[in-house]
Amino acid sequence: MDAAELDRRARTCDGWIPTHLVSYLVEHGHLDEVRDRARGGDWFCAEAWARFLVDRDRRDEALEVLAPYLETGWWEAARTVAELLEGWGRADEAIALVRPHAEAGERSALNRFALLLARHGRAAEAYALLRPHIEDWFLADALVEVTAGLGLDEEVAALLAARVEAGHRCDGPACDRRTPAPWNAVGLLAAVRERQGRTDEAIALLRTRETTSVNGRDQLAELFARHGRIDELREYAAEPLGDAARRLAEHLEERGDVAGAIEVYRPLVADGSTYAPMRLAELLARHGRGDEAVEVLRSLPRSEGGDSDCVADALCTLYLGQGRPEDGLAYLDGLRARAGQEEWEFFHLRTRLLVAHGRVEEAIEEARARPDADSWYGSQLIAELLSAAGRPEEAVAALDPASESNWSVLAAHLMELGRVKDAVAVLQRRRAPIEPLAWSATPPW
Repeated sequence: MDAAELDRRARTCDGWIPTHLVSYLVEHGHLDEVRDRARGGDWFCAEAWARFLVDRDRRDEALEVLAPYLETGWWEAARTVAELLEGWGRADEAIALVRPHAEAGERSALNRFALLLARHGRAAEAYALLRPHIEDWFLADALVEVTAGLGLDEEVAALLAARVEAGHRCDGPACDRRTPAPWNAVGLLAAVRERQGRTDEAIALLRTRETTSVNGRDQLAELFARHGRIDELREYAAEPLGDAARRLAEHLEERGDVAGAIEVYRPLVADGSTYAPMRLAELLARHGRGDEAVEVLRSLPRSEGGDSDCVADALCTLYLGQGRPEDGLAYLDGLRARAGQEEWEFFHLRTRLLVAHGRVEEAIEEARARPDADSWYGSQLIAELLSAAGRPEEAVAALDPASESNWSVLAAHLMELGRVKDAVAVLQRRRAPIEPLAWSATPPW
C-alpha cells in the first residue's frame, strides 16, 4: 500500500481491525493475532503492537514494526515514530523525520514540527516557519504558543492586530463587518496581551468578539477566573451567554461554595434557559442531592425541552445512579402515554433500566416485538441484551453477517466467545483486500 491508501484505510477502517477491538485483543492476550495483522498491513494493529513492545522496553523491535509504514511516506506513521523518538530523548532524529512532511506543506506536520522545535530550544526557528501562515487559525495558534518567552510579543501582537483590522472595517452596527482571517485572531491577540500583563486590554479585546465561546469554553470568563476578578465574572455570567455562567459555577464549586454555584444556575433555570437545568442537575447529583436533581429536570415544561431525549437520558441516568430504575421506567411510561408511541431513543433507555432492574428477558422480548427489530440498530440492541443475559451464541446469531453495519459489533461478540479468527475474517470483508507491506532490513530514520 502507498501513503494515500493507508490514509484512506485509516479514515474508513476498511479492512483493518477497529482500535477498540485491537485493544480488546491485546488486553485478552491475543498477541499473535495483533502481531500477524501488523505484519499484514493493518496500521491499527501495528501501532498497538509497537506500543506493547515499547512498554516492555523493546524499542528496536517496535521501530521495526513501524518501519514499513514509515517507508511509504505516510505522515501518520512519521508522526507516531517521531513521538516515540522524542520520548526516548532522540529529539534530533524526531525533527529530521518530521521536517520533510512540514516542508511539503502538510498542515498537521507543520504545526507539530514547530511545536517540536520549540520544545527543544529552537523556538525562534519555529516562529520563522509559522509567521507566513498567520492567516491559518491552526498555525496562528501554534505561533502564539511557540513565541511565549521569546521577547517577540509586540511583533506577534502587531501581526494579529493587522489581521483583526483587516477583518473589521468599523464598529458601527450598520457596518459591513468581516470576520478576520484567522477567525481566532482576536482571541489570540488577547492571549498575547494577557501574557504581557496587559489584562485590561485583553478584556477589552474579548468584549468585541461576535463569538464568545469555542467548544463550550468562554475565553473571557476563563480570564476573569484566572485573575480572580470574580465580580466581573458574575456580571458577565448574568448575560445570556451560557458558558460564562458555567465557569462561574465551576469556580465557586472548586472553592467549596456549592450553594453559591447552585445559585448561579437557579435564575437561569427560572428564565427558561435550555442548558442551565442540565448543568444544575449535574451539579446537584455530584454533591449527593440526587432527589433535587431529579426534581429540577422533572419540573421542566414540555415547551422547554422537558420531554426531549437529552433530558430523558439525564433523568434515567440519575435514576440508575440512585438505584431507582423503577422510577425511570414509570417516567418513560408517562412519555410513551403522552406521545402514543415510544421512539427508539426512549426505548433504548427503557432497556437499560430493565436490565438494571434484573428484567433482561423482558427487555429482549420487548426489543424483538418492535417493528424495527430487524433493522441494524434493532438487531444490535437485541444482541447486546442477549449477551447481557449470558447467551453469547444467540447474540452472534442475531446479527446478520451480510450487513456491513453489523461487522464491527459482530466481531466484538465473536471475540468475546474466543472466536478471534472468525472475528478478523468478518472485519476483512471490506471492499478491497489488504496488500502486505514490504519489509526492509534498513530502518528509514
